[in-house]
Amino acid sequence: MEPGFKDKFLTAVLKVLPQHLLAAGMYRITRSTWKPFKNMLIREVVSRYAVDMFEAENPRPTSYPSFNAFFTRALKADARPVAQEADAIVSPCDGKVSQVGHVRQGKLIQAKGHDFELLELLGGDEELSDTFDGGAYSTIYLSPRDYHRVHMPLSGRLRGMIFVPGDLFSVSEATAQLVPNLFARNERLICGFDTIAGPMLVILVGAIFVGSMETVWEGEVRGSEDGPSTWLYEKSHKILLKKGEEMGRFNMGSTVITMFAKNRIVWDKAFAPGVRVRMGQRIGRIRLPATKKSARHPA
Repeated sequence: MEPGFKDKFLTAVLKVLPQHLLAAGMYRITRSTWKPFKNMLIREVVSRYAVDMFEAENPRPTSYPSFNAFFTRALKADARPVAQEADAIVSPCDGKVSQVGHVRQGKLIQAKGHDFELLELLGGDEELSDTFDGGAYSTIYLSPRDYHRVHMPLSGRLRGMIFVPGDLFSVSEATAQLVPNLFARNERLICGFDTIAGPMLVILVGAIFVGSMETVWEGEVRGSEDGPSTWLYEKSHKILLKKGEEMGRFNMGSTVITMFAKNRIVWDKAFAPGVRVRMGQRIGRIRLPATKKSARHPA
Protein backbone atom coordinates (compact mmCIF):
# COMPACT_ATOMS: atom_id res chain seq x y z
CA MET A 1 0.00 0.00 0.00
CA GLU A 2 1.35 3.40 -1.03
CA PRO A 3 1.77 5.97 1.76
CA GLY A 4 -1.03 8.54 1.86
CA PHE A 5 -0.95 12.27 2.60
CA LYS A 6 -1.34 11.64 6.33
CA ASP A 7 1.67 9.28 6.36
CA LYS A 8 3.80 11.78 4.44
CA PHE A 9 2.75 14.66 6.69
CA LEU A 10 3.47 12.79 9.94
CA THR A 11 6.85 11.60 8.65
CA ALA A 12 7.79 15.16 7.66
CA VAL A 13 6.78 16.39 11.13
CA LEU A 14 8.89 13.70 12.82
CA LYS A 15 11.94 14.87 10.92
CA VAL A 16 11.85 18.21 12.74
CA LEU A 17 10.47 17.20 16.15
CA PRO A 18 12.85 16.35 19.06
CA GLN A 19 12.39 12.57 18.83
CA HIS A 20 14.40 11.63 21.91
CA LEU A 21 12.68 14.27 24.01
CA LEU A 22 9.31 12.86 22.94
CA ALA A 23 10.52 9.34 23.80
CA ALA A 24 11.69 10.52 27.23
CA GLY A 25 8.28 12.05 27.86
CA MET A 26 6.51 8.87 26.78
CA TYR A 27 8.82 6.88 29.08
CA ARG A 28 7.47 8.82 32.07
CA ILE A 29 3.86 8.75 30.90
CA THR A 30 3.77 4.99 30.39
CA ARG A 31 5.14 4.40 33.89
CA SER A 32 2.61 6.58 35.64
CA THR A 33 0.80 4.68 38.40
CA TRP A 34 -2.01 7.23 38.78
CA LYS A 35 -5.03 4.98 38.33
CA PRO A 36 -7.44 7.27 36.41
CA PHE A 37 -4.72 8.17 33.89
CA LYS A 38 -3.08 4.78 33.34
CA ASN A 39 -6.50 3.04 33.17
CA MET A 40 -7.65 5.51 30.52
CA LEU A 41 -4.58 4.74 28.39
CA ILE A 42 -4.96 0.99 28.82
CA ARG A 43 -8.68 0.98 27.96
CA GLU A 44 -8.04 3.10 24.87
CA VAL A 45 -5.39 0.71 23.50
CA VAL A 46 -7.43 -2.42 24.30
CA SER A 47 -10.45 -0.93 22.52
CA ARG A 48 -8.73 0.66 19.54
CA TYR A 49 -6.45 -2.27 18.69
CA ALA A 50 -8.73 -5.13 19.82
CA VAL A 51 -6.09 -6.50 22.20
CA ASP A 52 -6.82 -10.12 23.19
CA MET A 53 -6.56 -10.12 26.98
CA PHE A 54 -7.79 -13.70 27.34
CA GLU A 55 -4.34 -15.02 26.44
CA ALA A 56 -2.61 -12.79 29.01
CA GLU A 57 -1.36 -14.28 32.28
CA ASN A 58 -3.27 -11.46 33.95
CA PRO A 59 -6.42 -10.86 31.83
CA ARG A 60 -7.67 -7.81 33.81
CA PRO A 61 -6.41 -4.70 31.95
CA THR A 62 -6.85 -2.12 34.68
CA SER A 63 -5.16 -4.28 37.33
CA TYR A 64 -1.71 -3.57 35.85
CA PRO A 65 0.21 -1.01 37.92
CA SER A 66 1.14 1.09 34.85
CA PHE A 67 0.58 1.27 31.10
CA ASN A 68 4.06 -0.11 30.50
CA ALA A 69 3.35 -3.13 32.71
CA PHE A 70 0.23 -3.77 30.62
CA PHE A 71 2.05 -3.23 27.33
CA THR A 72 4.84 -5.69 28.20
CA ARG A 73 2.43 -8.19 29.81
CA ALA A 74 3.30 -11.87 30.07
CA LEU A 75 1.13 -14.51 28.36
CA LYS A 76 -0.30 -17.74 29.73
CA ALA A 77 2.17 -20.62 29.62
CA ASP A 78 0.32 -22.39 26.78
CA ALA A 79 -0.52 -19.27 24.74
CA ARG A 80 2.48 -19.60 22.38
CA PRO A 81 3.53 -23.22 21.71
CA VAL A 82 7.14 -23.40 20.52
CA ALA A 83 7.95 -25.67 17.55
CA GLN A 84 9.98 -28.51 19.04
CA GLU A 85 11.66 -30.03 15.96
CA ALA A 86 15.42 -29.93 16.47
CA ASP A 87 15.98 -28.11 13.17
CA ALA A 88 13.07 -25.68 13.50
CA ILE A 89 13.71 -21.93 13.65
CA VAL A 90 10.87 -20.12 15.37
CA SER A 91 9.50 -16.60 15.17
CA PRO A 92 11.08 -14.39 17.86
CA CYS A 93 7.91 -12.36 18.30
CA ASP A 94 4.31 -11.70 17.33
CA GLY A 95 3.84 -9.35 14.40
CA LYS A 96 3.57 -8.82 10.67
CA VAL A 97 6.39 -9.94 8.37
CA SER A 98 7.83 -6.91 6.58
CA GLN A 99 10.65 -8.58 4.62
CA VAL A 100 12.26 -12.01 4.25
CA GLY A 101 15.30 -12.76 2.13
CA HIS A 102 19.07 -12.82 1.82
CA VAL A 103 21.67 -10.08 2.03
CA ARG A 104 22.73 -9.25 -1.55
CA GLN A 105 26.00 -7.37 -2.11
CA GLY A 106 25.86 -6.06 1.43
CA LYS A 107 22.27 -4.80 1.17
CA LEU A 108 18.91 -5.70 2.73
CA ILE A 109 15.45 -4.79 1.43
CA GLN A 110 13.60 -2.25 3.58
CA ALA A 111 10.50 -1.88 1.39
CA LYS A 112 9.64 -2.20 -2.29
CA GLY A 113 12.21 -0.13 -4.19
CA HIS A 114 14.17 0.69 -1.02
CA ASP A 115 17.20 -1.07 0.45
CA PHE A 116 19.83 -0.28 3.08
CA GLU A 117 23.41 -1.23 3.90
CA LEU A 118 24.22 -4.15 6.19
CA LEU A 119 27.36 -2.35 7.37
CA GLU A 120 25.31 0.66 8.49
CA LEU A 121 22.76 -1.57 10.23
CA LEU A 122 25.57 -3.17 12.22
CA GLY A 123 27.01 0.13 13.39
CA GLY A 124 29.94 0.14 10.96
CA ASP A 125 31.44 -3.15 12.22
CA GLU A 126 33.15 -4.47 9.06
CA GLU A 127 34.12 -7.87 10.45
CA LEU A 128 30.60 -8.52 11.71
CA SER A 129 29.17 -7.34 8.38
CA ASP A 130 31.43 -9.79 6.49
CA THR A 131 30.13 -12.64 8.67
CA PHE A 132 26.50 -12.01 7.68
CA ASP A 133 26.94 -10.81 4.08
CA GLY A 134 25.01 -13.24 1.87
CA GLY A 135 23.13 -14.59 4.88
CA ALA A 136 19.41 -14.88 5.58
CA TYR A 137 17.39 -12.18 7.31
CA SER A 138 13.81 -11.43 8.29
CA THR A 139 12.09 -8.26 9.51
CA ILE A 140 8.97 -8.43 11.70
CA TYR A 141 6.95 -5.37 12.71
CA LEU A 142 5.19 -5.32 16.09
CA SER A 143 2.02 -3.21 16.23
CA PRO A 144 0.44 -1.88 19.45
CA ARG A 145 -1.93 -4.88 19.57
CA ASP A 146 0.91 -7.42 19.61
CA TYR A 147 2.65 -9.25 22.43
CA HIS A 148 5.82 -7.21 23.01
CA ARG A 149 8.34 -9.63 24.41
CA VAL A 150 11.10 -11.02 22.16
CA HIS A 151 12.18 -14.67 22.34
CA MET A 152 14.97 -16.87 21.00
CA PRO A 153 14.55 -18.21 17.42
CA LEU A 154 17.04 -20.99 18.34
CA SER A 155 18.82 -22.06 21.50
CA GLY A 156 22.10 -20.19 21.82
CA ARG A 157 24.91 -18.77 23.90
CA LEU A 158 25.15 -15.00 24.10
CA ARG A 159 28.44 -13.71 22.70
CA GLY A 160 27.99 -9.96 22.66
CA MET A 161 25.72 -6.96 22.35
CA ILE A 162 26.02 -3.60 20.58
CA PHE A 163 23.84 -0.56 21.26
CA VAL A 164 23.81 1.80 18.27
CA PRO A 165 22.38 5.28 18.95
CA GLY A 166 20.24 6.92 16.29
CA ASP A 167 16.92 8.43 15.31
CA LEU A 168 13.50 7.31 16.54
CA PHE A 169 11.28 7.39 13.47
CA SER A 170 8.13 5.29 13.34
CA VAL A 171 8.83 1.85 11.82
CA SER A 172 5.40 1.42 10.23
CA GLU A 173 5.00 0.05 6.70
CA ALA A 174 4.36 3.57 5.39
CA THR A 175 7.42 5.05 7.09
CA ALA A 176 9.60 2.25 5.71
CA GLN A 177 8.69 3.52 2.24
CA LEU A 178 9.28 7.17 3.10
CA VAL A 179 12.47 7.27 5.21
CA PRO A 180 15.67 6.06 3.47
CA ASN A 181 17.85 3.67 5.52
CA LEU A 182 15.20 3.64 8.26
CA PHE A 183 16.45 0.56 10.15
CA ALA A 184 20.07 1.68 9.84
CA ARG A 185 19.17 5.17 11.13
CA ASN A 186 17.00 4.31 14.11
CA GLU A 187 18.38 3.44 17.54
CA ARG A 188 18.95 -0.33 17.79
CA LEU A 189 20.28 -3.13 19.97
CA ILE A 190 22.25 -5.91 18.25
CA CYS A 191 22.45 -9.22 20.15
CA GLY A 192 24.82 -11.94 18.88
CA PHE A 193 24.58 -15.64 19.69
CA ASP A 194 26.31 -18.95 18.95
CA THR A 195 23.72 -21.53 17.83
CA ILE A 196 23.55 -24.96 16.23
CA ALA A 197 23.08 -23.06 12.94
CA GLY A 198 26.18 -20.96 13.53
CA PRO A 199 26.19 -17.23 14.32
CA MET A 200 22.81 -15.54 14.78
CA LEU A 201 21.82 -11.92 15.34
CA VAL A 202 18.58 -10.69 16.89
CA ILE A 203 18.32 -6.92 16.38
CA LEU A 204 15.78 -4.83 18.29
CA VAL A 205 15.08 -1.63 16.36
CA GLY A 206 13.77 1.30 18.37
CA ALA A 207 11.03 3.67 17.17
CA ILE A 208 9.18 6.84 18.08
CA PHE A 209 7.83 6.60 21.64
CA VAL A 210 9.91 3.48 22.37
CA GLY A 211 11.18 4.71 25.70
CA SER A 212 13.69 1.90 26.09
CA MET A 213 14.66 -1.67 25.23
CA GLU A 214 15.44 -4.40 27.74
CA THR A 215 17.23 -7.75 27.78
CA VAL A 216 16.85 -10.50 30.36
CA TRP A 217 20.59 -10.41 31.10
CA GLU A 218 21.18 -6.62 31.38
CA GLY A 219 17.75 -5.16 32.09
CA GLU A 220 17.14 -1.76 30.53
CA VAL A 221 19.90 -0.98 28.03
CA ARG A 222 21.17 2.54 27.46
CA GLY A 223 24.42 3.28 25.68
CA SER A 224 26.41 6.35 24.69
CA GLU A 225 24.81 8.81 22.29
CA ASP A 226 28.27 9.47 20.79
CA GLY A 227 28.65 6.09 19.10
CA PRO A 228 28.13 2.31 19.44
CA SER A 229 28.51 0.78 22.92
CA THR A 230 29.62 -2.83 23.21
CA TRP A 231 29.16 -5.57 25.82
CA LEU A 232 31.11 -8.87 25.62
CA TYR A 233 30.19 -12.11 27.37
CA GLU A 234 33.11 -14.49 27.74
CA LYS A 235 32.96 -18.25 28.39
CA SER A 236 33.52 -17.58 32.09
CA HIS A 237 30.21 -15.68 32.10
CA LYS A 238 28.00 -18.01 30.07
CA ILE A 239 24.50 -16.86 29.25
CA LEU A 240 22.58 -19.72 27.65
CA LEU A 241 19.04 -19.26 26.39
CA LYS A 242 16.76 -21.99 25.02
CA LYS A 243 14.67 -21.76 21.87
CA GLY A 244 11.48 -19.90 22.71
CA GLU A 245 12.90 -18.43 25.92
CA GLU A 246 12.44 -14.70 26.47
CA MET A 247 15.51 -12.62 25.61
CA GLY A 248 14.18 -9.06 25.70
CA ARG A 249 11.28 -6.69 25.27
CA PHE A 250 10.22 -3.34 23.82
CA ASN A 251 8.68 -0.74 26.10
CA MET A 252 6.37 0.27 23.19
CA GLY A 253 6.11 -1.12 19.62
CA SER A 254 8.91 -1.62 17.12
CA THR A 255 10.70 -4.08 14.81
CA VAL A 256 12.83 -7.22 15.17
CA ILE A 257 15.42 -8.22 12.55
CA THR A 258 16.80 -11.78 12.72
CA MET A 259 19.95 -12.75 10.79
CA PHE A 260 21.93 -15.92 10.05
CA ALA A 261 25.20 -16.42 8.18
CA LYS A 262 25.29 -17.60 4.55
CA ASN A 263 23.98 -21.10 3.71
CA ARG A 264 22.98 -21.91 7.28
CA ILE A 265 19.17 -21.82 7.21
CA VAL A 266 16.18 -21.94 4.84
CA TRP A 267 13.06 -19.85 5.40
CA ASP A 268 9.68 -21.61 5.08
CA LYS A 269 7.79 -20.67 1.90
CA ALA A 270 4.77 -19.63 3.99
CA PHE A 271 6.96 -17.15 5.88
CA ALA A 272 6.57 -14.22 3.51
CA PRO A 273 6.01 -10.44 3.55
CA GLY A 274 2.52 -9.48 4.70
CA VAL A 275 1.96 -12.65 6.75
CA ARG A 276 1.16 -12.36 10.45
CA VAL A 277 3.20 -14.62 12.71
CA ARG A 278 3.16 -15.59 16.37
CA MET A 279 6.11 -16.14 18.63
CA GLY A 280 7.13 -19.81 18.66
CA GLN A 281 5.71 -20.86 15.31
CA ARG A 282 8.16 -22.38 12.84
CA ILE A 283 9.42 -19.94 10.22
CA GLY A 284 12.42 -21.87 8.85
CA ARG A 285 14.80 -24.80 9.19
CA ILE A 286 18.51 -25.25 9.79
CA ARG A 287 20.27 -26.03 6.53
CA LEU A 288 23.76 -27.00 7.64
CA PRO A 289 25.24 -28.16 10.96
CA ALA A 290 27.28 -25.66 12.92
CA THR A 291 31.00 -25.56 12.21
CA LYS A 292 33.52 -26.18 14.96
CA LYS A 293 35.02 -22.73 14.57
CA SER A 294 32.58 -19.99 15.52
CA ALA A 295 32.33 -16.85 13.44
CA ARG A 296 32.78 -13.49 15.13
CA HIS A 297 29.91 -11.88 17.01
CA PRO A 298 29.43 -8.36 18.31
CA ALA A 299 32.68 -7.30 19.88
